Amino acid sequence: MVLAKTAVHPRKQKSLAKCHTMRTAWQDGGREPGSDRTRGSSPMTTPVLVLNASYEPINICGTRRALVLVLKGVARTEEQQGEEMLHAARMNVAMPSVIRLLEYRRIPHQTRALSRKNILLRDRNSCQYCGVILTSSELTLDHVIPRSRGGLSTWENLVACCHDCNRRKGNQMLHELREMKLIREPRPFTLHTSRHIMRAIGGNDEQWRKYLYF
Repeated sequence: MVLAKTAVHPRKQKSLAKCHTMRTAWQDGGREPGSDRTRGSSPMTTPVLVLNASYEPINICGTRRALVLVLKGVARTEEQQGEEMLHAARMNVAMPSVIRLLEYRRIPHQTRALSRKNILLRDRNSCQYCGVILTSSELTLDHVIPRSRGGLSTWENLVACCHDCNRRKGNQMLHELREMKLIREPRPFTLHTSRHIMRAIGGNDEQWRKYLYF
């Protein structure tokens, strides 16, 4: 069953939560998470690892957002994207790969706001029934227990789903289908989930690995 985008209302998230406008590595060309971070055709959309002042990894943002934080004096570049440079009228700025906040930010451990964006991020842009990795526009959300049968719009009942699997499942329960099973049990998006995603994206990047506690 398809969940309309207006059915779940995301709350505004303060400070660094706004950084999650990143283009994830697995959205670019359908690559598997962790295969590489994929510098991509545009360095401005390359994922950048964000560290707290304590060097603890806390987020991922796009290069554009990272540059804003650096130029505003909120963060400093710890690692850069090879020889990539941003050429401005009065200065040349290294394109960051890892940035660190200059002031410590307390990161709440509570669950993120329930939204379509965060569901897809939690599920790593992969269909939770067949495992195919797609872009956000090619995925929908599915109620594991259909709404018509009492299912609620919760973290535990919403999963990313491709359109083919969504049509196959329809209004049926999983125990009524022989060939459809969940790849992972859906859970709330916590700080632990965020760190797992950071490791999945940057696991093969030497610049990121030193901060991801591998």
